[in-house]
Amino acid sequence: MRRLAMAVALMLAASAAQAARYEVMIVTWRGCEEACEGFQAQLRERGVDVEFVLRDAGQDRGRLPAFLAEARARQVDLILSWGTSVTQGLAGTLGEPGDPADFNHDIPQVFMIVADPVGAGLVESLERTGRRNLTGTYNRVPEEVNIETIRALRPDFRRLGLIYNGNEPNSVLKRAELAALATRLDFELVARALPLAADGEPREADIAPAIAALKADGADFLYLGSSSFLQRAGRTVTATAVQQGLAVLSPYEQLVREASALISVAPRYRDVGRLAGVQAERILTEGRQGGDLPVLQMRDFAVVINMQVARTLRLFPPLPLLQVAETVN
Repeated sequence: MRRLAMAVALMLAASAAQAARYEVMIVTWRGCEEACEGFQAQLRERGVDVEFVLRDAGQDRGRLPAFLAEARARQVDLILSWGTSVTQGLAGTLGEPGDPADFNHDIPQVFMIVADPVGAGLVESLERTGRRNLTGTYNRVPEEVNIETIRALRPDFRRLGLIYNGNEPNSVLKRAELAALATRLDFELVARALPLAADGEPREADIAPAIAALKADGADFLYLGSSSFLQRAGRTVTATAVQQGLAVLSPYEQLVREASALISVAPRYRDVGRLAGVQAERILTEGRQGGDLPVLQMRDFAVVINMQVARTLRLFPPLPLLQVAETVN
């Protein structure tokens, strides 16, 4: 009888453990990278009993409705969405027309790697999202910091060159943000949209002519803005810029380490993922509503400088900048 009671107790304990387990669907745009890994590590290290379901859109928004349908069918406890395209595709935007069932208004959702959640129409403000089930993280460096960093490198800086992808919301928003800042921060923005092919996508072959045109327009520094396409084509962008005598400031650290960008001022992606994990833990274990949580902002940024590129361009960082930067190459 005692053995039977013990067996029943063990079964009940196992059942309770299963019921307490959370299921989180992670939907990425181009694979599970450092932010995705950091998110998982944060929850695991905090002892949150969670199973992760990874789904990747492969840069195809057409896959997102099926992922949302699967999340509903599985009754997942939370969705993590990577990037603006994924987040818009799953959650929709404020005042999105059409059938509300097309978008996620019920499952708690946390977003990350979204350059401008307000400008993208995802939330009302960083302090209050205005979406019952949605919150996230904000990881972008203030553009004022980037402009002052450029001025530290080039005190004679006057014209900022920008190529952007008109097919990516983040890229278009970044162009608009920089244009709005130009007068206040006393610089001129020289921007060129990459032409789109018949399939609506830009082509890497058009990058070099665009950068040459920016150089001809008088750009004296190149900003590599928020764009998955330009990040993938980063070696072409940065190598072409150096050939044209243009230094590149990139929000993507790996383009300084692995390509020819001169400098990056950016948060570590793994830390961004961990911050998203903090949001998720509050929702999962404390029963908080996403809409009750402000969008958490990254406060720590890393400066990385490619010294080989600095020598090639004869653009040497001043000592105050070197004192806070990590140098590579």
